[in-house]
Amino acid sequence: MSLPPLPDLARRWRDRHPFQGRFRAHGRLLLLFLGLNGLIRLGLTVFNQDLTLLAPWRLLPALLIGAGFDLCVGLAALMPLAWLIAVWPRRRWRGDRGLRLASGLILAPLCLLASFVALSEFTFWQEFASRFNFIAVEYLIYTKEVIGNIRESYNMPVLLGGVVLAALALWLLAWRWGLAPLAGSATATTPRRHWPMGLLLGLAAPALLLGACDARLKEFSADSQLNELAGNGYFDFWHAFRHNQLDYERFYPTLPAADAERRVAQRYQNLADTSQGPNGNGPAPAAGPGAAPDRLPFRRAIAGASSPLPLNVVLVSIESFSASFMGTFGNAQGLTPNLDRLAREGLLFTRLYATGTRTVRGLEALTLSVPPTPGHSIVKRPDNAGLFSLGAVLAGKDYEPIYLYGGYGYFDNMNAFFGGNGYTVIDRTALRPEQIHFENIWGVADEDLFDLTLRELDARHASGRRFFAHVMTTSNHRPFTYPAGRIDIPSHSGREGGVKYTDYAIGRFIEQARARPWFANTLFVLVADHTHQGRGKQDLPLEAYHIPLIVLAPGHVAPGRVETLASQIDVGPTILGMLGIGYTSRFFGQDILREGARKPRAFMANQQTLGYYRDDRMVELRPNRRQRVLDTRSGEPVDDAAARELTAEAISLYQVAARAYRQGDLRAEPRSSR
Repeated sequence: MSLPPLPDLARRWRDRHPFQGRFRAHGRLLLLFLGLNGLIRLGLTVFNQDLTLLAPWRLLPALLIGAGFDLCVGLAALMPLAWLIAVWPRRRWRGDRGLRLASGLILAPLCLLASFVALSEFTFWQEFASRFNFIAVEYLIYTKEVIGNIRESYNMPVLLGGVVLAALALWLLAWRWGLAPLAGSATATTPRRHWPMGLLLGLAAPALLLGACDARLKEFSADSQLNELAGNGYFDFWHAFRHNQLDYERFYPTLPAADAERRVAQRYQNLADTSQGPNGNGPAPAAGPGAAPDRLPFRRAIAGASSPLPLNVVLVSIESFSASFMGTFGNAQGLTPNLDRLAREGLLFTRLYATGTRTVRGLEALTLSVPPTPGHSIVKRPDNAGLFSLGAVLAGKDYEPIYLYGGYGYFDNMNAFFGGNGYTVIDRTALRPEQIHFENIWGVADEDLFDLTLRELDARHASGRRFFAHVMTTSNHRPFTYPAGRIDIPSHSGREGGVKYTDYAIGRFIEQARARPWFANTLFVLVADHTHQGRGKQDLPLEAYHIPLIVLAPGHVAPGRVETLASQIDVGPTILGMLGIGYTSRFFGQDILREGARKPRAFMANQQTLGYYRDDRMVELRPNRRQRVLDTRSGEPVDDAAARELTAEAISLYQVAARAYRQGDLRAEPRSSR
């Protein structure tokens, strides 16, 4: 049996394929959507400034996989049009001309949305090196700050004008080419037998395809940037909206509960058994696994010094401050003269890594000393009051914990979190108008925040109260605006200006504090909340998590450098160790100078990937119980006995930490029943 001639095959396809008659318009619009998203993908590839991504054998799979996601989303977006085409009678209100006009009206808001999303994809990528994720979902909650940030960062008339012009151009293309098949009755005839196809395109196909689409399909390579390019902004936003809370034991690799707890208990027991008390006071008392029936596997006794240092504590968490900004770490731009000087005067920790890429992750790590469990930071979760925190330990030693923030404390749930955990919360509402020299959408200038801090600490000192002040800066954040005349980089000119102004404000604060009577009895801790980027070929690139930590207390802490690998969750226990305070710890963090020196490691995470770094190897734990170990020097996966043991250690720590929060075991007074 011979095949029909090719012209006959083409004619049969033209007569029988679903995109015929009126539905030719649907097919053309779908092609237009695929083309637009393909151009966005190519644009993001160039915008990423990594020329290796343009290699055809790397880019082509991303384009093909991305086209699959685009097809799913395009069918869903054109669902109303497919229904309209299927049910519109041939002779209703000027027949097919009326159908074309109605279709054009439906397309107008879709074109405006497509133009807006295209622009948003580029601005989001610039900030987070990612397609839309649960951070974008959270931005819907804080529309005032986000819209304000956009208004202050960009020329809004030009921006909105560009969006409208792009939407108009897209609509004209859709009208003149996409809807052209609807222009005449002769070409727009849709036989009744094709109506079910229209309903299928309008409902069943999008539901089937969106249900079948799996976010894992885009993870086809070891390069996280390439995987992100294979995604689709609309789909990724929808996926993040549905999956922004993840239960560790349901989605991530696990061990039997008893095995996980045994591993954690053994790790912290070994540390407790051999750790020296502060200032050489001998070993901390052991707290073995059998100390009590309800003992937590991470709980251990930390010995205090015979004479603890009665110092105040000022902890400054610096917004978006990478170690790579500092001359101390090799930067030649001269952006941080004050911090470089303080690094020489104080104790500099050179290998500290942030746990995440957002402020709330940094606040969680510094306050609770807990690994970054999946989903939202604990700062933003419900039932997060009364936890075992750095503030709680110091409050038990007659300190007043204070949280000072230059913005409004409702943002990111800071008021509720710190207030619920015993801190006195002071934000920009405490400032009178004449006390504000400059402000933007995120808060007052850092110098105004530090002036407020000095007044509050002066008042505590005058009343004879010992204080622990956690100060959160805001100026090193887009739109990078600050008072004129402070530094040699004009305001609103980019990241370098934000960095240098923050350095100026911190230097000014320390110098003004030196004149205070309480300076000589205060421990200053300067640490970043996270770095300025999460970009890299790997999911958890080390350089994107490296942050500075400087401890300054002239006469109490000798200048020097600590080269020990450490995590942001170790800052709190290290502060307590320097003060010589004894306590029963429920922290997962460890004193870098003692416990950490024997078992160095670091925790870090992005939106969904949890990391555990030790011995030049990174364990990556992902949803759907995926796991792998990478050699951080070569970037290649490794699978040997040491890698498997390291993976088990990482799983046990994250698994126990997630369960401890869920069961209330991280509370200052944990529940007796488990």
